[in-house]
Amino acid sequence: MAAKNPKKVNLLDHHSIKNILDESVSEVVTTRGFVEDVRMGNIRLVLGLVIIVIALFAQFYKKKFPENKDFLIGCITLYVIFNGLLQLIIYTKEKNAILFTYPPEGSFTSTGLVVSSKLPRFSDLYTITIATSDPKSISAGKPVELTKSVTQWFTKDGILVEGLFWKDVDALIDEYAGEAKKNK
Repeated sequence: MAAKNPKKVNLLDHHSIKNILDESVSEVVTTRGFVEDVRMGNIRLVLGLVIIVIALFAQFYKKKFPENKDFLIGCITLYVIFNGLLQLIIYTKEKNAILFTYPPEGSFTSTGLVVSSKLPRFSDLYTITIATSDPKSISAGKPVELTKSVTQWFTKDGILVEGLFWKDVDALIDEYAGEAKKNK
């Protein structure tokens, strides 16, 4: 087996730190048997495509401006409605989610996970939250959270110490599984 390249990041770049940690969380969760649920992403892509098509129709309609005024008003209205719908979905469903999953094969639970993260600006505290994708389900566990300084997982050169990070995320997944079993 080939050795993996270490994940290196600029420690002064807040967004790249969060990005590499989010990718690593997704890796840990999917290696634990959870399959990524991409339906929400697909819905967003379709809505984005509809928005682009509306904009293209408005731009390249056969008639020129004074004659196509009603058509442009219709396109602008549809553009605003679909953009509003897209933002509503992102705000209400996704929030800070980085991963939606299906339940693992052969699992007693009927719901997947929603994994979300936060790394506030000018802070070194990274928070991972694991919750159920359906909080109303009888098999839903209570959300669990881990907050730690990113300095615990990176060397001074900006290399992610994956063993420590994976251990912490694995423990969080185990804690969630324990909470879900307690609720049964």
